[in-house]
Amino acid sequence: MVLWGQVLGALLVILVGYLCLPGLLRRRKPQEPPLDKGSVPWLGHAIAFRKNMFEFLKGMRAKHGDVFTVQLGGQYFTFVMDPLSFGPIIKDTQRTLDFVQYAQELVRKVFGYQPTEGDHQMIHSASSKHLMGDSLEDLNKVMLNSLSLIMLGPKGWSLDASFWHEDGLFQFCYNTLFKAGYLSLFGYTKNVAQDLLQAEELFMKFRRFDLLFPRFVYSLLSPREWLEVGQLQRLFHKTLSVEHNLEKDGMSGWLCYMLQFLREQGVAPAMQDKFNFMMLWASQGNTGPTSFWALLFLLKHPEAMQAVRKEATEVLGEARLEATQFFTFKLSALQHTPVLNSVMEETLRLAASPTLLRAIQKDYILKMANGQEYLLRHGDKVALFPYLSVHMDPDIHPKPTTFKYDRFLNPNGSRKMHFYKEGKKIHHYNMPWGSGVSICPGRFFALSEIKLFILIMVTYFDLELMDPDTPVPPMDPQRWGFGTLQPRHDVRFRYRLKCME
Repeated sequence: MVLWGQVLGALLVILVGYLCLPGLLRRRKPQEPPLDKGSVPWLGHAIAFRKNMFEFLKGMRAKHGDVFTVQLGGQYFTFVMDPLSFGPIIKDTQRTLDFVQYAQELVRKVFGYQPTEGDHQMIHSASSKHLMGDSLEDLNKVMLNSLSLIMLGPKGWSLDASFWHEDGLFQFCYNTLFKAGYLSLFGYTKNVAQDLLQAEELFMKFRRFDLLFPRFVYSLLSPREWLEVGQLQRLFHKTLSVEHNLEKDGMSGWLCYMLQFLREQGVAPAMQDKFNFMMLWASQGNTGPTSFWALLFLLKHPEAMQAVRKEATEVLGEARLEATQFFTFKLSALQHTPVLNSVMEETLRLAASPTLLRAIQKDYILKMANGQEYLLRHGDKVALFPYLSVHMDPDIHPKPTTFKYDRFLNPNGSRKMHFYKEGKKIHHYNMPWGSGVSICPGRFFALSEIKLFILIMVTYFDLELMDPDTPVPPMDPQRWGFGTLQPRHDVRFRYRLKCME
């Protein structure tokens, strides 16, 4: 027993040495960015980074400037914080910065899905074909009907709906958008009432997985939580299985197109089930939280709510809801809402915090806008964090922490697209969807979902905060870098359906 203990101890020392030695030996080479390895071997700055990514990067920028390399859990990341220098990274004309490799590693770990060759292009092709143009309008019709079913019930509105109902605003938005999006994309059985119940149960499981997600990605779960994640994954694989989907009608063309591709590639049904789970999370993980922030900002800024309601009346007319009727309005109106569009851009500027990552395939010379050049090392990763470097830059967006509903409107009411930094026009002035090869392929559908929901809420409902003076809740620091931020706590509100006959 003592001998085995010595052997295990020796193996542990060898393992720790193997992990830590590269980091201990690494030195900054000529022309490379400032290197900050941190004080803990191998881990580097991982703990501080995971605790609060925003504050950590803000401190690193203050210490090192706009370009720096940090060690995070045995890997080296070079962060570029000057948005005027984003172009070469996003365009990558040298073809040395790879997004697909990192994305494949992530989906294998989180969803258990083994990507096939051509997946990335296939998802973008499917989204261009089915989440834009006429196909998007058809899907919007399905989404409107799904929202009606969820918010009014299968038989249409009842007298009870005209009474005040109290709820948490985040819970209400996330729950409603998730269920409507899930049913619109994955279809219905012949038992709609049962579909609604199943969607409610699925949301509860989805929400639990979502809460564990950031620490799951960073491998920080407790043993019990690891078991729970495994159980949740298996539940979603079963619920979203190819076998169960055969019982449904109306699965979206978007999903059908992608599953057909996987079948033609010989992908096993069990792996298609995992793909479905990945698509559910990708399509529904951010719409509910974004809707929460949009509605909260409108409720906290009466002038913004008034402007959105005025525009809604102009493009939709006076909304009327007769007995047993669903929400009805011209979906073409979604193309004529510049005020709401500005509200959405401003909401996403304040609430969306994606990280854009690229794996460096070979030594790469990064040319900055000021003429300086940096050598980025093969095997490292280069990262952009637009929330700090763009969204919160006071030179680009004056008073960046303040919600201004018309920030993205010109005086004549058209969309504002000209923003400047240091007197130079900046192309990447708002980056909630990512950019380049990693731009969100489903962004047009996601935005349509949210706008539909907001228009329904401001048109058909009275809504107000339970405490008008309640402050906007702080962001949950665990969510930095994972799409739309979530609040640390919910905000109570109440709503009632307007009586329209």
